[in-house]
Amino acid sequence: MDKLSPFHRHHNPPLSQNPVTHKPKPTTLSPATLSLAPTSSFSETTSLSASPPPHSYKHFPNFRFLDNLSDVKTLDSVKATHAQMMKTCNVCISDSMAKTLITSYLEHGDFRSAAMVFFVGFARNYVMWTSFLEEFESYGGDPIQVLQVFQELHFKGVLFDSRIFTVILKICIRAMDSWMGLEVHASLIKRGFELDTYVKSALLNFYERCWGVESANQVFYEMPERDDLLWNEAILVNLKNERFVNALKLFTGMQFSFAKANASTLLKMLQACGKHGALTEGKQIHGYVIKHKLESNLSICNSLINMYSRNGKLKLARRVFDSMKDRNLSTWNSIMSSYSALGYVKDAWNLFHKMESSGVKPDIITWNCLLSGHAVHGSYIEILPILKEMQAAGFRPNSGSITSVLQAVTELRLLNVGKENHAYVIRNGLNYDIYVETSLLDMYVKNDRLTISRAIFNTMRNKNIVAWNSLITGYAFKGHFYDARRLLNDMEEEGITPDLVTWNGLVSGFSLWGHNEEALAVIQDIKSSGLAPNVVSWTALISACSQKGNYRESLEYFVQMQQEGIKPNSSTLSSLLRTCGGLSLLKKGKEIHCFSTRNGFMEDVYIATALIDMYSKSGHLKSAHEVFRRTKNKTLACWNCMIMGYSIYGLGKEAISLFREMQEADILPDSITFTALLSACKNSGLVDEGWDYFDSMSKDYGIKPTIEHYSCMVDLLGRAGYLDEAWDFIQTMPLKPDATIWGAFLGSCRIHTNLEFAEIAAKELFKLEPYNSANYVLMMNLYAMSNRWEDVELIRGLMGEKGVKIREVWSWIQINNTVHVFSAGGKPHDAEGEIYFELYQLVSEMKKLGYVPDIDCVYQNTDEEEKEKALLSHTEKLAIAYGLIKTKNSAPIRVIKNTRICSDCHTAAKYISLARGVEIFLRDGVRFHHLKAGRCSCNDFW
Repeated sequence: MDKLSPFHRHHNPPLSQNPVTHKPKPTTLSPATLSLAPTSSFSETTSLSASPPPHSYKHFPNFRFLDNLSDVKTLDSVKATHAQMMKTCNVCISDSMAKTLITSYLEHGDFRSAAMVFFVGFARNYVMWTSFLEEFESYGGDPIQVLQVFQELHFKGVLFDSRIFTVILKICIRAMDSWMGLEVHASLIKRGFELDTYVKSALLNFYERCWGVESANQVFYEMPERDDLLWNEAILVNLKNERFVNALKLFTGMQFSFAKANASTLLKMLQACGKHGALTEGKQIHGYVIKHKLESNLSICNSLINMYSRNGKLKLARRVFDSMKDRNLSTWNSIMSSYSALGYVKDAWNLFHKMESSGVKPDIITWNCLLSGHAVHGSYIEILPILKEMQAAGFRPNSGSITSVLQAVTELRLLNVGKENHAYVIRNGLNYDIYVETSLLDMYVKNDRLTISRAIFNTMRNKNIVAWNSLITGYAFKGHFYDARRLLNDMEEEGITPDLVTWNGLVSGFSLWGHNEEALAVIQDIKSSGLAPNVVSWTALISACSQKGNYRESLEYFVQMQQEGIKPNSSTLSSLLRTCGGLSLLKKGKEIHCFSTRNGFMEDVYIATALIDMYSKSGHLKSAHEVFRRTKNKTLACWNCMIMGYSIYGLGKEAISLFREMQEADILPDSITFTALLSACKNSGLVDEGWDYFDSMSKDYGIKPTIEHYSCMVDLLGRAGYLDEAWDFIQTMPLKPDATIWGAFLGSCRIHTNLEFAEIAAKELFKLEPYNSANYVLMMNLYAMSNRWEDVELIRGLMGEKGVKIREVWSWIQINNTVHVFSAGGKPHDAEGEIYFELYQLVSEMKKLGYVPDIDCVYQNTDEEEKEKALLSHTEKLAIAYGLIKTKNSAPIRVIKNTRICSDCHTAAKYISLARGVEIFLRDGVRFHHLKAGRCSCNDFW
């Protein structure tokens, strides 16, 4: 009501009422028939004179008045010129003269006179009201002043036609004057106007903007007659307000009313079908397009392509594309964007080249489609070459390009390249874009440059919640929880309410640092804030536990999540599969695989990758390979995972063959690919191939070797017996050797019983890892093998001085749904007697086949008989024996051990597989051993 108060203060009655004190005779005139009198001379009895007929226009010198108006300097001069025009009775005012008059009044601040001229001579054109209002406001006028003039004219008895009411309703929308619009509607009803379609459409839009979409729908349904334009307008009003279901009902009702949808409505409907995943409804609209022969409309066909692709139906999108006789650049961009968004970047490139060959030149949108496609699907290493190619073609990166590039730079940890892009952003003024600023912020956060991130954040003009969340999450991920909490308080003081992303960032941060209790407390804070923890909240906790190796907690939190009625998503399932892989829980992993299949997650390449990883680590490489082959849209991570699967089984040649297949698929490798390849070579003794790939990293792909790659090479050379070469390699490598380098070298020295090099490596390891018991145990084992028992005791004494305790050694096997753990020095198994009886029988059978116990694996100074007995107590032997007792039908036995298997247990496992005709899958702390018929997949190279 406040907006209406200016009118009532002047005692102007509502439009639906007639004044009591003064009632001039109504004059029914359209704006075209009203004279253009200035406000000061607007008389109640004389101002509504008729204009001459059109045929007399040519007899009068209108240009003289235009010249006069262009020369006037004061408002009085404008009014005088206007009065002179009025005195020349036969002058008909043209649109150009009316516009000049309006501008003159506005220039001198007489907004009332300008509005008066507009209503009586200019508003007959539906299009011109917008330009008038923009000019009116540009001079400081308020749209409410226009409404006041209209009300005044109406009060004086001017009866406007429907065109003016259409304009007035649009101005009411502009001024957001809800009550004035209601009065206009009431006046129309009272006077019994037979509303034309433009007034009806204006009413719909007025009610939608000022009273809500429900009021607009009510007005629509109460209209007795609805033509095509009105149906289309009603649908668009509902789509604009996200009332997709109601828009669909209206679209159906429209067809029953034999009204036709226009192109704009069809475009918006198709966009909504893509956005809401309404494939069935989208197909129905496609049928409507075919029925009404609208396939030649390029915009509609482009929208069909986008609709199908957003619903994951790329084949249908391509079918629409192939059926089009004419294609414009938007068509090509639509189909390329579809392929890129769904990960088919190779097909997108093929379309790109086909487009160029057809004579259509790409634009910046085309290049951005390719950049974003590679970014979304993790092909980060290919983005920078694409950027260079785009620039070579003459295109300057815009905000969309830079966002994708910054994402790649962030993931590849190319901080210097990121800084170069930052400089480009500043030079080209792209830092105005909130998405670019947020991407820069995120890049510095993930590259451990929180100080720079904070500086960027402080200079941002419009800090959206994404920027706040990025920095809060950055602090939390780096363990700076005080700073994260303080920033959260600042955010709330700025009037920005934390959302689930904010809270979930804190949950993830606490979880990653092992503060699970604090993470659970944040989940309680979410509930206290009035929000409900969602699948992302719990997945953050589950995923962090899985990444930290806290697999048991990961499963426990998943149970809690289910108890709260939250269904898992693809990220949850990926984390759970990682947990199953970490614990080699094959049965549980298979259950998740079935769940993923039933619920349509198998098309998700990340789920497929997690399944490959789970099956590989759970001793079922065949299933991993089957999932890999069935995966249509393989990402680089998917290829890497399968190569690593072959690697841990010692299948080096298969890993190399898969790498070559990856190259043929035009997938560029990254540093993880070469880690997997070099691991495959070291586990298979492929020295020459390992050297080739190590050299190829920097030479062919520009990938700088990391400490992991150097460690693989030391391990490869050392295991193969090239200890001197491995030593030289360590001495000449550009990076400072760390514990992984010396650990690999010490392991090789143990295999080849080289005490000289072993002592050098051990000395370095005792400095780098003074509390890692594995290094001490390896040296004791080496000394024991050489009968240097005094040195064994010296190592024991050194461990005692430093307080180093030997790591608990255990093996476990799952029988049905129960996990049976066998621990050295721990609580004996309930079936211990039965297990040892089975072991004695096994040893007897194995010795007949040629088994000789390797007593060098025992580093106690006892006699041979005692050493043989000690070998029987090794946890992996106990687990295998129990598996033989409990497993039926010669099912594979799967055993997990937390440390490296000793040579005697490895030999014994081979003989057991031969004696009992069973397959044994044994996963130790380093790799997998698949033992069958007396042979191991590692070919004794471990």
